[in-house]
Amino acid sequence: MASEFDLIARYFTRPARTAALGVGDDAALLRPTPGMELAISADMLVSGQHFFPDDDPEKLGHKALAVNLSDLAAMAALPRWVLLSLALPTADEAWLAGFSRGFLSLAEAFGVELVGGDTTRGPLNISVTILGEVEVGRALRRDAAQVGDDIWVSGELGGAALGLQHLLGQTRLSGPAAAACLSRLHEPIPRVALGRELLGLAHAAIDISDGLLADLGHILEHSQIGARIDLAAVPTAPDLQQLPNLIGACALAGGDDYELCFSAPANHRNRILAAADAVSTRVTRIGVMVPDRGLKVLDEQGNSLALPLTGYDHFGISQPAMGW
Repeated sequence: MASEFDLIARYFTRPARTAALGVGDDAALLRPTPGMELAISADMLVSGQHFFPDDDPEKLGHKALAVNLSDLAAMAALPRWVLLSLALPTADEAWLAGFSRGFLSLAEAFGVELVGGDTTRGPLNISVTILGEVEVGRALRRDAAQVGDDIWVSGELGGAALGLQHLLGQTRLSGPAAAACLSRLHEPIPRVALGRELLGLAHAAIDISDGLLADLGHILEHSQIGARIDLAAVPTAPDLQQLPNLIGACALAGGDDYELCFSAPANHRNRILAAADAVSTRVTRIGVMVPDRGLKVLDEQGNSLALPLTGYDHFGISQPAMGW
């Protein structure tokens, strides 16, 4: 049986390109770019909590890195380096080959260098720490939204949550619809390029991991303002549009979309649309920041809707109906 160090060397060691010292020593040595500050984020994916034990390992490798890239996208940071730690029940080389292929393929696509991490025996657990760079003082932050800002989202919401409902047997989708939604769930697209384009245009941003209501709520809490969004304006996944009774649970509270939600001055609308077009990403204006605290969702008649679901919480305080 291969040793821990054999597995690291075989599946995760690559020559250092931008790091002064990469995988193989007690610590990596990195050289940040002058005039930039580091943006650092960590995420943990736990089997049975964030993914199914029998999920395709290559897609799981993609998602493990994608969710961290999405955090940097929300800060308008440029990804540079990543650390990966794995707890594994067994040294399953077929699983490791698939996982490393998905992880490193996405890393290559975004110019990210794997510079270290750890492996140990235990229940399947994936921990990723990513480091990026952003111009000093220019990162997009949750506490910078202003009253009067437009509220925007990228892409379409709800497809990933609908895919999860399909997997849990709570909704049955046709073959093509299931494939599209499961792709959104297992292989999210980090909006790094859009985040970089929003530098100097947006005030605040967050990635949508726990649901639009929950994540926009974080911006409101940190910025100490309120928001009003129009339900009809929220862009939903095509397959969800055929299931209007699930729009609230999936598009507003479902999570796992890893799209960006951001606020920007109203006089930047044309520039934002041009910036999004430059990176071939759809953006939609869905509401406005207001002085009164709280979040209101309005129907087509302008009536405020009751919000029994607010998004995913790991400790069960407020969870959507579909499971996690």
